[in-house]
Amino acid sequence: MEHVPARQAGQARWPKWTSEVFVTRLANHGVTGLWPHQYEAADLAFRGRNVIISTGTASGKSLAYLAPAVTACLDGGTILYLTPTKALAADQLRTLRELRITKVRAATFDGDTPFEERKWVRQHANYVLTNPDMLHRGVLPRHSQWSSFFRRLRMVVVDECHGYRGVFGSHVAQILRRLRRVCARYGSDPTFLLASATASEPGAFAKRLTGLEMHEVTVDASPKGSTTIALWEPPLTDLRGEGGAPVRRTATAEAADLLADLVLADIRTLAFVRSRRGAETVALSARAKLADVAFSLTTPTDPHT
Repeated sequence: MEHVPARQAGQARWPKWTSEVFVTRLANHGVTGLWPHQYEAADLAFRGRNVIISTGTASGKSLAYLAPAVTACLDGGTILYLTPTKALAADQLRTLRELRITKVRAATFDGDTPFEERKWVRQHANYVLTNPDMLHRGVLPRHSQWSSFFRRLRMVVVDECHGYRGVFGSHVAQILRRLRRVCARYGSDPTFLLASATASEPGAFAKRLTGLEMHEVTVDASPKGSTTIALWEPPLTDLRGEGGAPVRRTATAEAADLLADLVLADIRTLAFVRSRRGAETVALSARAKLADVAFSLTTPTDPHT
């Protein structure tokens, strides 16, 4: 077990170039400025420097790219946002729409986008949220239909970039290089801003992924409560594996029991699982254990009662 003490936030402030409407909209949501790591990454991107921000989960990385991205849209530019999951794109789209800035015309462009809406996105959206596969198959092969968008492209945001590793990462790296060639054809040279909470050697990783020199922002200045970290090893079972080696209980089963125990202790809990099937298994197993506990508490033990 390891205990991490609480951390105070750094000073929050806005860059001078931030638009007044953006500041006002965020103030309505209780955001009074950018923390130092957000400020540094946003300012680098605004000044045309490629940057990767690699700070902790819930450290506000999205604001680091929203500030220069919205500013670019208000100045007549366009933004391309890439994410590995549709859910994250939908979440970012909701955030942009909640700002209610009329000049920011945000839209998703993926396999679920109706064909009748795709023409509107190509011709009118200035903040397009998509994924690498859709960029590869649906946008770049038809770049002439996106000429206006590419001509004004100011920034490419690559969110959750740590997911682009191995063979898939090599594929995305080639897509990004293809994107840069298309942009050059239309006379644009967009800034790349990458974000990740877990990228190892973020500067070197971002350079390999994009082929560009990259600044890195890694010092987290966001406030954080105290945290206790515990590493849990599943116990051995009576089962035997290859060569008679003992087999441990599965992590999924252990996670389900831990989740149920924490719920019984009235502790608000999130369980992160590697796959959708694993998440369903953990949820069903935890629910079954809680149901058994509830049944045992409500069932009389005296047969004469």
